[in-house]
Amino acid sequence: MAFDIDKLMDMSQEELDALFSSMPAGPIPDGEADGTAIVAPGTRFTPLISRFINSFAWQGKVFDAEKGVLKNRILPFGLNAILAKVYKDKSWLDGKECIVLDYSDTSIVAQWIRDEIRQIQPGLYLGKVYWDDTRLIDFALEFDVPG
Repeated sequence: MAFDIDKLMDMSQEELDALFSSMPAGPIPDGEADGTAIVAPGTRFTPLISRFINSFAWQGKVFDAEKGVLKNRILPFGLNAILAKVYKDKSWLDGKECIVLDYSDTSIVAQWIRDEIRQIQPGLYLGKVYWDDTRLIDFALEFDVPG
């Protein structure tokens, strides 16, 4: 099954969790990704909230796989800030391997945040956001796939 952002936003939380749990971690990504927050999944509010967040707060992430770090693209003008360590570890959702985006040692403003991502198809990753140990929202990362 092929996925895109619209399809992910139409899915319920249970469907997103099942999709995340059904996938292997995939490779640690490299390069720039457009990000989409998935808030209130499966409701008519999801696209509106996502557009607002993308316009005024968070546009995506820039990964450096070789160094094991990323920076978030934030604010309306795409400032690269908020550094995270990137590594593979067990998911808090299901205990299986995922790619962890860890802000605990790299960011004062986001030190309580942990993201987990898994590749759901080439160029597309599904993510979970945790504040301490509380799940907040889901998100998607889209990379340009050559060819």
